Amino acid sequence: MGSGKRQPAAGLFRVAASVRLAAALCLCLLTLLPNALAAAGEPQAPLVFGMSAPFTGPNRGLGIEYYRGITAYLSHVNEQGGVNGRRIEILPLDDGYNPEPAVRNTIRLVREDKVFALFSYVGTPTVSRVLPLLERFQDEHVTLLFPLTGARLHREPPYGRYVYNLRASYFEETRALVEHFVAAGRTRLAVLFQEDAYGRSGWDGVRRALTTYNLELAGEAAYARSAGFDADFGPQVRVLAASKPEAIITIGTYAACAAFIRDARDAGLTAPIACVSFSDADNMVKLLLQARRPGGQDYTVRLVCSQVVPSYQDVALPAVALYRRLMDRYAQMPPEGLAEPYAPNRYSSVSLEGFLNAVVLAEVVRRMPAANPRRQDIPAAVESLKDFDLGIGVPLNFSSGQHQALNSIYFTTVRGGVLVPLTDWTEWSGS
Repeated sequence: MGSGKRQPAAGLFRVAASVRLAAALCLCLLTLLPNALAAAGEPQAPLVFGMSAPFTGPNRGLGIEYYRGITAYLSHVNEQGGVNGRRIEILPLDDGYNPEPAVRNTIRLVREDKVFALFSYVGTPTVSRVLPLLERFQDEHVTLLFPLTGARLHREPPYGRYVYNLRASYFEETRALVEHFVAAGRTRLAVLFQEDAYGRSGWDGVRRALTTYNLELAGEAAYARSAGFDADFGPQVRVLAASKPEAIITIGTYAACAAFIRDARDAGLTAPIACVSFSDADNMVKLLLQARRPGGQDYTVRLVCSQVVPSYQDVALPAVALYRRLMDRYAQMPPEGLAEPYAPNRYSSVSLEGFLNAVVLAEVVRRMPAANPRRQDIPAAVESLKDFDLGIGVPLNFSSGQHQALNSIYFTTVRGGVLVPLTDWTEWSGS
């Protein structure tokens, strides 16, 4: 994936003591310099991609970690000279995980900033409101590449043609969770979901998966999207506890899910609790560890988190090894004044996903006409990625009829306060 180090444009010259030799060398260089510059040509203008994400608010970690993973790879690429002689740059704007700012950001990015494409947006409620704009901008060939959402709306007509997804869907994540819990003998499944398009997409995924086993939801409860870690989830806990669940699947953001888990455990609800990839398990666990009192309840036990990328601890995978190396060297925080204070994670599943997005983005640019890349060239370049080795053990595939490249689902759990891969589900059997 990553290219080797570029050789310096010119070697270091050791000039002999002779003044005549030095003068001759300088004359030679001055003679050759204009021809060299003419051959090299003017520097190519960078390709700028617009990103709207939450860099403020209770779930700012999602946008910040996504951005850090993206910048880790693109900084490496740009240091090597870019792609086809062009730098790839990201223009980030904050939407606070709210639809209205995301719409305003999108109009600005397309109309004023003239970005090459929209890239790595974060969240279903924001992306779903932006989709009609993509249809409105269709004559300008505006596409959205690799958003952080697993909802169905931008994977189906009429909007699916404007969006390319790298990650698996929420239907695939929730189906995998249901399959594993049912196989472990846990058939009374309840759902906590965010009351918006994201939460309802996950709720529907769980419900559909249960119908394949002739099962129904044991219980359900919703919460408002604005809820943070300081929210009281006592009412939701009481509703779900009354359904006597054998497992609970949460469809929410990391701050809200952490608050629910805290209140559920404090209330004596011991059933396994699962979350999907958008819940940002790394930041969720960080909040739960901070909330634990000395000698008190361990809020990180009996947790399962589905993921759409491999574990960032699996350094046997080439992409993961490169990710960790480049994160340590290049990962950047959002520009000053854009984001609220935040303590970044060294590694996380969200930043790894952003990193992989950037890897694919660079390859897409590489497959476009080098001299004059255009927005309308993006679909052909993306759809040419077939059996592409991303370095994660499974190839990605796009086509004109397939705008989602990956389908794999992975699982993690918490051991000693650390997220680790979960491969053996036998521990979840029984009560």
